[in-house]
Amino acid sequence: MQLSLGPVLYNWAPERWRDFYFRIADEAPVDVVSVGEIVCSKRSPFFADHIPAVVERLQNAGKEVLLGSLILVSLRRERRQTEELASAEGALVEVNDLTCLRTLAGRAHAIGPFVNIYNEASAAFHAAHGARRICLPPELPLASIAAIAKAIPDVITEVFAFGRVPLAISARCYHARLHKLAKDNCRFVCEKDPDGLLLNTLGQQEFLTVNGVQTLSHSCANLLGEAGLLRESNVRSLRLSPQDCDMVEIARIFRDVLDGREDFDGGNRRLAAAYRGVPFSNGFLWAEPGHLYRQARSGDAQGSAA
Repeated sequence: MQLSLGPVLYNWAPERWRDFYFRIADEAPVDVVSVGEIVCSKRSPFFADHIPAVVERLQNAGKEVLLGSLILVSLRRERRQTEELASAEGALVEVNDLTCLRTLAGRAHAIGPFVNIYNEASAAFHAAHGARRICLPPELPLASIAAIAKAIPDVITEVFAFGRVPLAISARCYHARLHKLAKDNCRFVCEKDPDGLLLNTLGQQEFLTVNGVQTLSHSCANLLGEAGLLRESNVRSLRLSPQDCDMVEIARIFRDVLDGREDFDGGNRRLAAAYRGVPFSNGFLWAEPGHLYRQARSGDAQGSAA
């Protein structure tokens, strides 16, 4: 089973962003890496100069690179950015908004977890129009994942397996509003929260995480314990979403458990130590409320194929 690394969702300093991917290239046991600003187009200019070097470093390390498109395209300049991205050569575009499909015109591409593929028919449609790998939405239960993966055997089916779960995207910026700023003059205040801004309920219960125009879960999805079940369901890749923690260590933990060098209990303890203070969740996979966490059963992590 492959491991992939999704794009950085948060507003990290450009040098930190660049150095993060350089270290991923040199040290992380991942097969596929998605790069690019996909949350807020206003952030894109800060990273643009670093992307060629990052892509080259990753490819020289033997990793496949995906170029991520914006999740929400609403402005004319964002449409132009999408068109420019679709014309790029040397890497697959990962589609996160259907606007991007028109500019790709049937060329080979990947589909990110922000495109609503909820059944076999929609997956087959995208496969017929050039999708070579599809990362399914994180809210899908295991039964739906298995049915979709079976319907598209020639496409790499991927599942969101680690990270705060992306739940919604908006035209409004929550970070700007919190700091009493307009979206057009936000001063990029989201950079103050490199792992997102925790949102509590009026009763002070930890609830969601805000990332500029994006809403994520407070809990961190952790499907390490279900990796074997996913493999048996024809899932061929697990996606790790970058958080403000040691993602090289996170990738090593997943790889060790997938390859049988570490049992699930030991791997899960290592995950908790690497990303302290954030609760795990896997409820969506079991068709339960997403914030819940069901402890894995013996053998679920490796599965019969391990």
